[in-house]
Amino acid sequence: MTRSKGPFPAPPLGSLLDRYLLKLFSRVFCATLVGIILLHLVGDVFNRVDNLMGSNATLSTSVWYFIYRLPLLVSRGVGFAALFAAFLTLGSLSRRHELVAIGACGVSVHRITAPLLLAALGISFATFFWNETAVPFSTGKAKHIYDVQVHQKKLRSVFGSEQIWMRSNGDFIRADDFDTDRNRLRGLVIYRMTPEFRLDGLIETPAADWNGNHWVPNGGTEWLLLEHGGVSRRSLGAALPLDEGPDDFRIFARSPDEFSYFELSARIDDLRDKGVDTVRDAVNLHTKVAIPLVTPLTILLAVALAAKPGRKDNLVLNFGLTVAIGFSYWVLLGFCVSLGKAGAMPPWLSAWLPNLLVGSLSLYLYTGSE
Repeated sequence: MTRSKGPFPAPPLGSLLDRYLLKLFSRVFCATLVGIILLHLVGDVFNRVDNLMGSNATLSTSVWYFIYRLPLLVSRGVGFAALFAAFLTLGSLSRRHELVAIGACGVSVHRITAPLLLAALGISFATFFWNETAVPFSTGKAKHIYDVQVHQKKLRSVFGSEQIWMRSNGDFIRADDFDTDRNRLRGLVIYRMTPEFRLDGLIETPAADWNGNHWVPNGGTEWLLLEHGGVSRRSLGAALPLDEGPDDFRIFARSPDEFSYFELSARIDDLRDKGVDTVRDAVNLHTKVAIPLVTPLTILLAVALAAKPGRKDNLVLNFGLTVAIGFSYWVLLGFCVSLGKAGAMPPWLSAWLPNLLVGSLSLYLYTGSE
C-alpha cells in the first residue's frame, strides 16, 4: 500500500517553474515593447512630418531627430508592456490549464506571483537607470535638432547650460529658468550696459510673467551705478525693459525629461537658496521615482484579475484591461500632478497618491485571489 506524503512543498526561487514563467513573460514583454515603440514612432512621424517638410529639413536631420526620440518612447512604453505581458502570461497558462496543474501540485497563486514581481522590480530599477542616463541626453539632443536645425531658431549668445544667458540690445539677461506652461521667467537678472560696454545698472526680480505685451516683475529692485561711484536703488515699475518674448526664451527651457533625478534635485536646492519657487520642480522630482515603481503594483493587479477562478483567457479582454488600467493611472496622475503644481496638494502626495490608490486596489484584489 502506498502512503500519501501530503502536498508538494513549494519550489524554491530560481526553480524550473520560475524560469518557465519568466521565459513566457520576457517574450511577451519584449514583443509588446517593440510594438509600442513602433506605434509611438509612427504616430510621432505623422505628427511631425508637416513641420519637418515645411521647414525643408534634410532626410538625415529627420532620421537623427527620431533616433534621439527613441529612448523617451522606450521609457513611456515599459509600464504598459509589462502590464500586458503579465496578463498574457497568466492567460496562456490558464488557456492551457497549466494554472490548474500547478495548483494541483500545491503551488499557490502567491508563489506564482513571486517571479513576476521580481521581474517587475527589475524593470522598475532598469527604467529608473534608463531615465537617469539615456533619456536626458537623447531628449536634449532631439530638442536641439528640432528647434535649431529644423526651425532655424538662433541660440542668441548662450554662455551657460545650467542657466539662461543671452544678450539683448547691448544688455545681458540671466535667468535661472523659464516656465513654458506659465510663460514665467524665474530668478531674472538684467545687466544694463553702456555703449562702451560698461556696467550701468542691474535689475533683479525673483520672477517675471508675460502678460501678452510685456514682462511684469513679481517684486524686485533696480540698481543704478552713479557717475561719482555711488549706487541708487529703486523699485521696479509695471514692465521690464525686455524686447524678447516667450518664444525667445522657450528654446532654452529644459523639460523634466531632460533632467536626471540628481540634476533636478540639485537644481531645486539651488533655486530654493535663491528664494525661487520650486513647487513644480519638486512635483517633477517625485514623479521620476513614482512612475517606474508603479510597475510592480500594476502587475500585482494583473495577477489578481488574470488568476481569478473561472476567468477565460481572451486576447482582446487582456488588451482592454491593460489599456483601461494604464489609461486610468495616467489620467489620475495627470490630475494629481496638476493639483500639486498649483499648490493645492503637497508635491510628494501629488506624485505618490496614484501609486497608493493602485497599490491599495491591487492588494485588496490580490488577497482574495487565492
